[in-house]
Amino acid sequence: MKKRLFALDIGTRSVTGIILEKLPDDRYEIIDYCMKEHQERSMLDGQIHNVLEVAKVINYVKAMLEVDHGPLEKVSVAAAGRSLKTAKATATIKLDEQPITDEETIHHLELSAVQTAQFNLAQNQDDTSYENYYCVGYSVLHYKLDGEIIGSLVDQRGVEATVEVIATFLPKVVVESLLATLKRTNLTMEALTLEPIAAIHVLVPTSMRRLNVAIVDIGAGTSDIAITRESTISAYGMVPIAGDKITETISDQYLLDFKEAERFKRKVVNEKEAEFQDVLGFSQTITYEDLVEQISPAIDELAYALAEKIIMINERPPQAIMLIGGGSQTPEIAKRLATKLKLPENRVAVRDVTAIADIKPGDLPLSPEFVTPVGIAITAQNNPVNYLTVTVNKRELRMFEMKQLTVGDCLIQAGYDLKKFYGKPGLALFVEVAGERMTLPGTLGQAPTLLLNGEKADTETPIKNGDHIEINKGSDGEQAKLTIVELIGEQPATTVFLNQKKYELKPIYYVNGEQQPSSYTIVDKDEITYKQSYTIREFLERFNLLKYDDLTPFQITVNKKLMSIEKGERKLLLNQENATFDTLLKNNDQLVIKEPEPIAVEDILNLRDEKFWDITTVLFNGEKTELKQPKLKITRHEEQLAATDLVYTGDRLTIETLKTKPYIFQDVFRVVEIEQPADKNVYQLYKNGDPCSFDEPIMSGDQLEIKWTN
Repeated sequence: MKKRLFALDIGTRSVTGIILEKLPDDRYEIIDYCMKEHQERSMLDGQIHNVLEVAKVINYVKAMLEVDHGPLEKVSVAAAGRSLKTAKATATIKLDEQPITDEETIHHLELSAVQTAQFNLAQNQDDTSYENYYCVGYSVLHYKLDGEIIGSLVDQRGVEATVEVIATFLPKVVVESLLATLKRTNLTMEALTLEPIAAIHVLVPTSMRRLNVAIVDIGAGTSDIAITRESTISAYGMVPIAGDKITETISDQYLLDFKEAERFKRKVVNEKEAEFQDVLGFSQTITYEDLVEQISPAIDELAYALAEKIIMINERPPQAIMLIGGGSQTPEIAKRLATKLKLPENRVAVRDVTAIADIKPGDLPLSPEFVTPVGIAITAQNNPVNYLTVTVNKRELRMFEMKQLTVGDCLIQAGYDLKKFYGKPGLALFVEVAGERMTLPGTLGQAPTLLLNGEKADTETPIKNGDHIEINKGSDGEQAKLTIVELIGEQPATTVFLNQKKYELKPIYYVNGEQQPSSYTIVDKDEITYKQSYTIREFLERFNLLKYDDLTPFQITVNKKLMSIEKGERKLLLNQENATFDTLLKNNDQLVIKEPEPIAVEDILNLRDEKFWDITTVLFNGEKTELKQPKLKITRHEEQLAATDLVYTGDRLTIETLKTKPYIFQDVFRVVEIEQPADKNVYQLYKNGDPCSFDEPIMSGDQLEIKWTN
């Protein structure tokens, strides 16, 4: 026996009833249909606002079909996609530099955000309970770390992690108003689905849902959007603009009442030309091209609204778009939507009942507005929405199965805030490092334990009717435990070369003023400092090289005046430049300590530009000869010093100028030796070639001789 299916598409403008018959080969044949417009605005945005008026229209459609097909008792219906509510919300978890290491924790955070969205939606709708909304899906908009958007939260360190979601909900009142209306028409709800799901089911088979496709049902007052991606229906949306916007524009442009404008619109679209008479009685014929030009802004407005909503719920342009519904016949809407989304024109197309596989349309008009009624009849049978009952911590819960439900869905519906089931973080340590206050967090508390029928589960685990779910609080975290090196890291040593010998300066750590090893375990309120930069003096002290710690200036007093002598000082050279003991050392610095030179009396006299000796130079028998006598008398504490005697820093010297005597020829014989020839016994002295005597005065430059004769 052939199975006959009766379905109703209860829309904003009209009610469409359709009867299908399932053939033995699993195909469907359209047997009959009936469409009736509402006489009043009893429907608004897919929600039944006047049960009695809607029931009247349904009774009319039912009665018309019963004339030829007998009594109709059961019916398949759909909740309008525009009835779905969306809400954004965020959830935040403190990290305190402890990274999230598993995806399950992130999923818990997402569910917390969904639950917040559910509460917010109830409040915004002036509802009394969040339980009056069923979550039928959600998408993550952003993950954030310390307020900055980031791709993934796994293994990220920061102060806090945040997730922002957009969630979709179906109000229970939508289903309840459908049930109440059907009851007044003596119809029993055989199956229930969602209009977007119905359209997708017949236009996009399961094998194609890995593609990112948008189904746009452009009705009279609103346009419904559903998205497929990654083998599922990933998002829903609605825009409050559709075919009526175009009709209103035509009405204003050509001075027509609304019904006449609607008739005129359809005729121009179908016949490419139509004649009308405006309210003033003037007749006019308008072509399709003229109409498009006149209503172009309204078409653009509709295309822009659709494109903006698609991008918002899909986060990018889809691969293709299918347009259905009466409003999809709006002139050039497919072309302009493609332009707005920067898609090729052949990626946006209007689809009618001929696009539905395995169906014999019969006398059904080949119009895109009949795709949804056919889809409702088929989908409500093959993929009906069911209720199921589960318990969460022994509390019974009824769920509306819009999709494969999971443990996470049940926790949301039961009102469990997953964040409250996490163990408390371990106690933090408050310390001060190098003058900066720091908080060292303890380990994070453990995630809650989830059990499904006594077996370990997670938030993604699927559920079925009669399942029992338990949620138990996770264990608390541990107090922070760190060593100095774990806190600030292994600090590098500073290498210094002193007179080409290598030294390693490792950091020194102090806790509360006392030196500690880097392995010291930090406790609360510790004040930690560490020394990594050293002066030359600190370096010398570190390696007990204090013998070098003397750069005292070499200073003496001469005739009661202070005199400094650089030559007698110890030199400190850093990378070949003069340095002091307070100079900071850097890695690989070359330090040289140059010992002082001994200082003699003559060094002091040279600095004073004075000569110790009075020197007269002459030539005696052709050889250079010097005659000298002290010009100065130098004493140190009554000790007379010679020119070569050493002096020391702090000495007090007195220098007196002596009166010198002129030299005579005879003085030469004190510095030279004379040998008398054996065969000669008479001599004669000469000065500059002239004979002279022993007491002849001489001066520098004189040429002196002694000649021997018989």
